[in-house]
Amino acid sequence: MEATGYIQGLDEYFCAQYSDYVRITAIEGYVMPEVLYVARDGNIARRDPSCMRLKFQSEPEVLLARFKAGLADTDFTFSFRFPKLKERLHTLFKGKKGSFCDLLPGALARANETAESAGKKLSVEPRFWQGIVKGKLYPEKNTVLALAIVARMQEEDALALLESCGFTLDRTSVRDVVAEYLIVRKIFNPEMRDACLAEYHIENLPIARENAHTV
Repeated sequence: MEATGYIQGLDEYFCAQYSDYVRITAIEGYVMPEVLYVARDGNIARRDPSCMRLKFQSEPEVLLARFKAGLADTDFTFSFRFPKLKERLHTLFKGKKGSFCDLLPGALARANETAESAGKKLSVEPRFWQGIVKGKLYPEKNTVLALAIVARMQEEDALALLESCGFTLDRTSVRDVVAEYLIVRKIFNPEMRDACLAEYHIENLPIARENAHTV
């Protein structure tokens, strides 16, 4: 793969998947497609909104460059949260099956990681990471995404862990689309990973790096 091949792949993936149409249509030079049309039965029909994605524009690379120029990471969340009373009661009476801490060991094992080794790759204070592992704390979405990336998880495991915390990948989120690309395409090399995140100004994932501060 060429030095910039994975960035080009990310750009193509982003243009095909990103669906915040308010932000997309606000890009200078964007041409609004014909969303409404006359169907064969003579009635007015509406095309799927996916036709508004950047990949269908005549010069998607130009529009994407303009989009990137105005990007800033606004997806900050803390690394963890305390479980709500309802969640604690559900765990107490129904057991932990299907919870994050229940699914985590298997997902890590399939990635040849342990809770200890994966925790060292996250910029999360060890005592809080241990709380997450034991089910005393719930990870926020940023933490689950970062974990899936640094632990080189399979896509299915990453999605299952997200779902166990009540999250899904959001195609209107720049962060989620880029993280999804890294996980789906298995772009886990630290240099390539960091280049992809920097390309879209994603700075809030709690990934441990040299000289990084613990979140």
